[in-house]
Amino acid sequence: MAYIPLVLVVIVVAWFVAAYNKLVRFRNQIKNAWHQIDVQLKRRYDLIPNLVEVVKDYMAYEQETLTKVIEARGAALSAKGPAAQAKAEGILTETLKSLFAVVERYPELKANQNVASLQEELTGTENKISFARQFYNDSVMTYNNAIQSIPTNFIASFFSFAQEAYFETEPESRAVPSLR
Repeated sequence: MAYIPLVLVVIVVAWFVAAYNKLVRFRNQIKNAWHQIDVQLKRRYDLIPNLVEVVKDYMAYEQETLTKVIEARGAALSAKGPAAQAKAEGILTETLKSLFAVVERYPELKANQNVASLQEELTGTENKISFARQFYNDSVMTYNNAIQSIPTNFIASFFSFAQEAYFETEPESRAVPSLR
């Protein structure tokens, strides 16, 4: 009977350690998910100058479009945090769409193997970015649920585990593109 308080203390300490470690694991998963997005975005940023270099000779009268793509890439490179990154990425995606729309007007350019290859790589990278963003948001949801749920919310507030922001798209990018 004298061991019952000791056993209860051991159970409480074990639960405390397990809950704290779970919060740390979830927080690290978010950091890892963010870095996965960063890796895919870096790949995207590296492909864009190559694409611009290939198409600029064909598109002498479309310099404004190329300039917008380069500026959007620069803005996306310097964006920090999920909200700023999402906004900059939305603008970059829109400028890339306008670039690909312009490419459609140049049959020689459209038939160029380098352009087709770069377009295909960018499309594949866009898909990987979407998957990485989804994984990041799933990780944020799991973490935020853990720090808001009883009883782990007590440990979270004691050790200053703060909520993480979701990677949200801009409202403009949610609009259905016009086919006209």
